[in-house]
Amino acid sequence: MENEKIMDNNHDVVLAMENITKIYDNGFVANKDITLELRRGEIHGLVGENGAGKTTLMKVLFGHEQPESGRIMLNGKEVHIQNPLQAIDLGIGMVHQHFMLVDSLSVAENMVLGVEPRKSRFLFDHKKAVELTEQTAKKFNLPIDPEALIKDLSVGYKQRVEILKVLLRGVKILILDEPTAVLTPQETDELFEQLINLKNQGYTIVFISHKLQEVKQICDRITVLRLGQVTGTAELKDVSIHGISRMMVGRDVILDIEKKKAEPKQTVLKVRDLVHTNKFGVKAIDGISFDVRAGEILGVAGVEGNGQSELSETICGLLPIEKGTIEIEGKSIAGCSIDSIRKRKVSMVHEDRMIYGVSSNQSIEENMISERYYKPEYQKNGVQNKAYIRDEAKRLIKEFVVKCDGPEAPIKTLSGGNVQKVVAAREFSSDPKLLVVAHPTRGIDVGATDLIRRKIVELRDEKDTAVLLFSADLNELINVSDSIVVMFEGKIVAYFPDLTGITPEVLGEYMLGIKKQDDAEIGGVVHE
Repeated sequence: MENEKIMDNNHDVVLAMENITKIYDNGFVANKDITLELRRGEIHGLVGENGAGKTTLMKVLFGHEQPESGRIMLNGKEVHIQNPLQAIDLGIGMVHQHFMLVDSLSVAENMVLGVEPRKSRFLFDHKKAVELTEQTAKKFNLPIDPEALIKDLSVGYKQRVEILKVLLRGVKILILDEPTAVLTPQETDELFEQLINLKNQGYTIVFISHKLQEVKQICDRITVLRLGQVTGTAELKDVSIHGISRMMVGRDVILDIEKKKAEPKQTVLKVRDLVHTNKFGVKAIDGISFDVRAGEILGVAGVEGNGQSELSETICGLLPIEKGTIEIEGKSIAGCSIDSIRKRKVSMVHEDRMIYGVSSNQSIEENMISERYYKPEYQKNGVQNKAYIRDEAKRLIKEFVVKCDGPEAPIKTLSGGNVQKVVAAREFSSDPKLLVVAHPTRGIDVGATDLIRRKIVELRDEKDTAVLLFSADLNELINVSDSIVVMFEGKIVAYFPDLTGITPEVLGEYMLGIKKQDDAEIGGVVHE
């Protein structure tokens, strides 16, 4: 494999994790004898399949986990990091994929949580909090309104607050976990400018991502993990994207989805004049209408928070219909329970797989049959047919390449990507007429991404499934979808029935509200 050597040490190494081994209570070896070196003033990519050990390694560095063996050297001295507060005191900060912000508070109030300036023992100094926020934003050239409420900010600005919050605490080493997962191309470009600016000021950044094109674009060096071990560390200028893929999965991965032209048939999902008002009194869905036909994949693009989540949840019965109508195969779902909607052969892969996708205290096989356990083939003499269930679970584990100790293993022992594969295995194998799938490959590795995307296309072609695909990965939307609508402020602002020549940058302009199609163009998504 190319570039699998550890680079030399003739640079300014600011932090070294040496021979780190982490074994969980169930005997799973998450990290095995890992050595990782970070140089001052570099952006270092950390990549690998789900379950490869990336998250665990960073939890060790940030004090969330304690290793069985190995040591951490900071500026040439050994340090023992027992918790995140100690990590921050040592100048190590982490921005998590899921933001740790309080929506109802202002930017300044979020910035100083835990280190609040006070006028007295019991009195918060709001003016000082605003001053600290302004000073930090100016120092790092990341302008932000200190008085703005978090709930009113775009995803890109929320992420800026998270970064500033960590920098305010004086960190010099910054860990970013999937930082571009929900950003538009324009917001990603802006973030990269910010990261390069930090790098030029001497900050060290660990960039965890499954988007290999972005890793190649922004990082100086890369370390690849596979099955808990380092398979290589390389200068990015010396390694190709396909080379990184081989280091990650041990084989070549085809990154483009080949699919034939769709042949749409009858309308399966019909949405008309749908409205939903969210908890803040804002119309998250503002009178939208569209169809999805059998044998068609309709993609939905939009910056997070523009109504996509509410739309998917309303269609699947998680939210009530406030106004308008939703019909599945010509029949309204108004007032229907989630179970009755599912019995119409509607499947859903929710964006929050741990809350809505699985029962974390049950086994893999129990999760795989959770919506079909009552069917005759899963019963024997009035009780569950354990042998049949076990065989079905084994079949799906093999088909969806779930890395686990067996069907009876608790779902909570799996990595996030493997949990997602369990959810996909259950939902895709239920012979759906309508599949509503939200962010199916968010935070999962290139091999699993390729598998899930191909399975979606297979459902379209082999089962004539109507697919409604929500994704923040615009390349995924363009490659997998047959047509795309764009949502902005709860409305459909664009419809692209033909994706020839459509780029992420084009979609980004509509997602940010820079452009909007006229009603005649948008109306094409209704097939009447």
